Amino acid sequence: MKKILLSAVVALSFAAPAHAASGNLSQAVGSALANVVSPIVLIHPSTASLNFGTFTTGTGGSVIVTAAGAGSVTGDVGFVPASTEAADLFLVKGDNNRNFTIATSNGSVTNGAVSMAFITIPSAFVSTLSATGTGTFAVGGALTVSGTETAGTYSGSYNATVAYN
Repeated sequence: MKKILLSAVVALSFAAPAHAASGNLSQAVGSALANVVSPIVLIHPSTASLNFGTFTTGTGGSVIVTAAGAGSVTGDVGFVPASTEAADLFLVKGDNNRNFTIATSNGSVTNGAVSMAFITIPSAFVSTLSATGTGTFAVGGALTVSGTETAGTYSGSYNATVAYN
């Protein structure tokens, strides 16, 4: 009798009660996507530069170079004959037909301890890469001339940044 009772207790301990499904659980499989694009790359050709030309300072004024490369002066500043003004040029490479923004900083040109500040004027603030993933933009500027600068060659730099839009 002990064996039968012990067998019944052991059998009951292994049996799990059956529960009916409640209907409060449902499951489905989701989906995921990723789209990788070519990185945007800004290239500055070594032969390009924003060139404010050759000029006399007089009592001061400004030198303006448009993004198309046309130069003009204001105030008592004057271009000398054969002065060459030019806008800067940048190349952009990236994802085909993708829009991008353009930002440029201001800068200065210096000769020793003397400097002249300039603002930059990009040809566009937003552009679109071609079907082959290439593009260009130009940068002009406006140079402030105080009239006290010494004669000589002045050089400097500024920053240009592009980003996908």
